[in-house]
Amino acid sequence: MAAAIVHAAPALQPAQLAVVINDDEPNSVELGEYYRTARGIPDANIVHVRIPGKPRKLTAEQFADLKAEIDGKLKPGVQAVLMVWTAPYAVECNGITAAYALGYDAAQCIRTCAPGKASPYFNASALPGRVQPGMRLAMLLPTESVEEGKALIDRGKASGFRVSEAGAYYLVTSEQARNSRARFFPKPGAIPQRKLTIHTLGADALEGKRDIMIYQTGKARVPKLETLQFMPGALADHLTSTGGDLLGGGQMSSLQWLQAGATASYGTVSEPCNFWQKFPNPAVLLRHYANGSTAIEAYWRSVAWPAQGVFIGEPLAAPYRR
Repeated sequence: MAAAIVHAAPALQPAQLAVVINDDEPNSVELGEYYRTARGIPDANIVHVRIPGKPRKLTAEQFADLKAEIDGKLKPGVQAVLMVWTAPYAVECNGITAAYALGYDAAQCIRTCAPGKASPYFNASALPGRVQPGMRLAMLLPTESVEEGKALIDRGKASGFRVSEAGAYYLVTSEQARNSRARFFPKPGAIPQRKLTIHTLGADALEGKRDIMIYQTGKARVPKLETLQFMPGALADHLTSTGGDLLGGGQMSSLQWLQAGATASYGTVSEPCNFWQKFPNPAVLLRHYANGSTAIEAYWRSVAWPAQGVFIGEPLAAPYRR
């Protein structure tokens, strides 16, 4: 880990991020403007669209029209897109952020439990446009609550000001099928250069921890989130089938991580089965985030087969960028 930290890649800059606002949703308009001001996003990078009705899922045809509209308004040099809304978050069985960055994958929807297509950005060390010409990453900034959205943006911005002592927590739980990525959990120990201590635990939940920078586990529902304190810029996710069904009533929504105080998360919108490749790889995520990558870059670099996934949170959070 210490050797990897020396060779950090250039991180995404505000001028390389576009913000897409849904003018049919008042919360999107307010939070989009708040984000533009907070992060100094150039006016030329603000894109306005209209998505009536707040659908959770788009058809492939609806998405193609939306993507063409967004792309037609983007300036050269944009490497990533922040969609300021909670829904839509799916395109058929694909996550909308994956469909935007890599193209809609119709084959995955024929059998969602089949292996996915490899992402060219998995474990990459460059900006997306250099990895694959024309590629742009994507993330959702949830808008269910203006107050929570502003707090999320503030946490992301605060992450760049001060490095505090923090912990990265990896849990092997009693739900055996959801432990498929446990083999990639980093070894316990300290990363002194980052004031970060790695903890690998056999437990179903954390309770009372106040220093969380990373929390990765495998549970359909993660209890005791209300007892925790997340550091600015914290990443947290759980390996389960439909965490990315953000407004669904089944398993725990990935939105609950942000509501608990995390700054970014990830979940799948359709049944992926428990391929580790369809979820953030803990070792890869930690390496890139500790190297100074932004949240959107670190999360995207950590998922090998992301077609069914949706990335959510504040994309420019970067507590270890120095």
